[in-house]
Amino acid sequence: MSVSLSHINDHNMAVSSCCGREEPSNGTSYSASTAAAERKPAEGEPAAAAIEDGAGVGNSSQGADTKAAVQASVQRYYGEVLQDSSDLKTSACCTPNAPPKHVRDALRNVPDEVVAKYYGCGSPLPAAGLRVLDLGSGSGRDCYLAAALVGPSGRVIGVDMTDAQLAVARKYVEEYTQRLGYSQANLSFRKGTIEDLQQAGIADASVDLIISNCVVNLSPDKAAVLREAYRVLAPGGEFHFSDVYCDRRLPAAVRRHEVLLGECLGGALYVNDFKRLCHDVGFLDPRVLSCHEVQVTDAALRELVGEARFHSVTYRLFKLPGRLETACEDYGQVAIYKGSIPESGAAYQLDDHHRFEKGRPHLVCGNSAAMVGESWLKDHFEVLGDRLTHYGAFEACKEDFKSTIFAPQGLGNCC
Repeated sequence: MSVSLSHINDHNMAVSSCCGREEPSNGTSYSASTAAAERKPAEGEPAAAAIEDGAGVGNSSQGADTKAAVQASVQRYYGEVLQDSSDLKTSACCTPNAPPKHVRDALRNVPDEVVAKYYGCGSPLPAAGLRVLDLGSGSGRDCYLAAALVGPSGRVIGVDMTDAQLAVARKYVEEYTQRLGYSQANLSFRKGTIEDLQQAGIADASVDLIISNCVVNLSPDKAAVLREAYRVLAPGGEFHFSDVYCDRRLPAAVRRHEVLLGECLGGALYVNDFKRLCHDVGFLDPRVLSCHEVQVTDAALRELVGEARFHSVTYRLFKLPGRLETACEDYGQVAIYKGSIPESGAAYQLDDHHRFEKGRPHLVCGNSAAMVGESWLKDHFEVLGDRLTHYGAFEACKEDFKSTIFAPQGLGNCC
């Protein structure tokens, strides 16, 4: 995330692997970390030293001053320090792979300023005509894309707390609506925090799909974010989001570092703590869709994080009250994909170990049967069988699937 204020010769550049951004190879430029360190807090603004979140889990027991300090730091970083995505210092807030063709096609219609101020670590954009909510929508890139993908009968709401980002997001709504050929806008943006969606006017069970792109880790109260997501989702709805996770609980010096916090590393949850929070809220079987390791390209930041490893993971959390279990159980059920989801005609990828080929019966556990047969996906699948007879643990999940997220170096891919 180098915000270089010095003139750097072209021959002295090292190109990062993620966003194509350029950074000086000698690491001596005036950078975002330098700017953040030298900047003095405004009157009444919490000092950076106050940015600390207990054990790193981000629970509701933190004091109001601590939460306010984290939120103020995030607003500073995304509203003042970062000018566009070329200012990023790590690959955490970058999308590593090209999105699908239909998303790339839709992206061509999104205003340039909205795209330039996009900071995200994935592409959580399932295509369907649904009621969509984007948590921490920023400049609105994913909302603009979703508005095109859900069509005029769908609805997209973006929630963000940063005025500078909201100004960019709202600026082009009318123009974009006309470009899509819609008679009225299906896209709107509201100011609020993702820990309190009632403040932004989001009602209980009012959305089918929540998306979020590298934002939850910025929250000082991640348990509240998950609780609010569960509250506003309709039964059968899904929280489909990309974020950054760590292979350990981070020390306070890392958690309160303004640049690492803004770069989505300081607030990264230990992955097992994240799963515990999900279970507490009601998201009993978090599914990994994709995963890649985050590269920390800045030498000073690498020294600070030490041996900690970070991954950007796209998770799928389904709200299916009373239908999901904490382990995969075998009821002899079979799922058949109808091939009816646009851009996924031949096969549908539920997660990193379930790919449903059109028309081919797949033996599934009870949780997977509920996800495809009782969620917003239900019109696209046929599920055979019920839960009257239990055959024990689902062997395919128990033995065949071994998640290698945060596996030791050299023992396989991140997912």
